[in-house]
Amino acid sequence: MPRDLVIERFRGLVPGRRFAPQSATARGDDDLNPDMKPDLGGKPLKQAAVLVPLVDRPEGMTVLLTKRTDHLHDHAGQISFPGGRIDPEDADAIAAALRETEEETGLDRAHIDLIGQLDIYVTRTGFEVTPVVGLVRPGFTLNADTFEVAEIFEVPLAFFLAPDSRRMESRIWQGRTRYFYVYPYGDYYIWGATAGMLNNLAEILGDGPPVKGTFVPASKGT
Repeated sequence: MPRDLVIERFRGLVPGRRFAPQSATARGDDDLNPDMKPDLGGKPLKQAAVLVPLVDRPEGMTVLLTKRTDHLHDHAGQISFPGGRIDPEDADAIAAALRETEEETGLDRAHIDLIGQLDIYVTRTGFEVTPVVGLVRPGFTLNADTFEVAEIFEVPLAFFLAPDSRRMESRIWQGRTRYFYVYPYGDYYIWGATAGMLNNLAEILGDGPPVKGTFVPASKGT
């Protein structure tokens, strides 16, 4: 997909949405599983931000992703966008996403042109994640934080825009059937919040129907 078209798709979103502090539309793990809303005992959701890096390669745009190390307490071994909690020192979600990206991958923000954001994503574990989208100019160098990041890799954007790349799967968790989206790519199993955000990206940049809320299994909750 050409760079200009990607930028135009984000400019075409609802006015004020490009870098709004909170989207009017929130997505989350409970989209397919209504009983999976976070329960923090009245505490506010924890604020986090990620960068959705679209690398502008001459042969075609790619999405840069990380694989988390296996020893981490949260989401060990999973595929994710670079990012993390918004610290008190961060001016906003954008600042947090850029800082976390530099810390985790070594990707210098000088190579990133921010073009917009996706919908807020709320996780079952109580995080309210702001996904910030940036175009990444080639020529950068990477230096992974080996404590958090086991691998940094790229997937062609066209893969995520193809509807047949996405699958719906289910697992039994705590005695209930849980449903989730998956993008299997080679040896990588991309699911969870990352897959949910990629669905959102595909809706904006692709030509297919919306993904959110299009699947309601009859056996849900049984």
